[in-house]
Amino acid sequence: MHTTEVSGMRVTETLRHKGEGVVTIAPGSTVREMLALLAEHRIGAVVVSVDGMHVDGIVSERDVVRRLHADGDEVLDGPVTRIMTVDVHTCTPGTSLDDLMLVMTERRIRHVPVLDDGRLVGIVSIGDVVKRRMAEVQAERDQLTDYIAGGPGV
Repeated sequence: MHTTEVSGMRVTETLRHKGEGVVTIAPGSTVREMLALLAEHRIGAVVVSVDGMHVDGIVSERDVVRRLHADGDEVLDGPVTRIMTVDVHTCTPGTSLDDLMLVMTERRIRHVPVLDDGRLVGIVSIGDVVKRRMAEVQAERDQLTDYIAGGPGV
């Protein structure tokens, strides 16, 4: 797949700005415990991991809502493994934000774990990607404004 890159930004720059912390949860934890983590950290998804270094799955708020609707509230006391996505799309720190935006849009996913040599080093949300892209657009706008006004960058 060939894409034309609008942005030269990479996932690594996004992680540098937001931090590399990733909230993980053990596979045997309950959905109720996972919801507490989401609320505590004000996030929309957690990586399911036995050791905190490898991705076994991912669970989002949407997964919980869908399963609550389908199965009722007994899902809350079941393990996160019952509702997690196992086929997790990941990226690397070197992945371009343009490529990541395309994947997120095509696959309709909002959270992508970042792996470096197979080890979990971060997670990027669609909000992180949009925020970085907007900052880049603003910087370009400021440069053009300075150029047109004959400002310091000329």
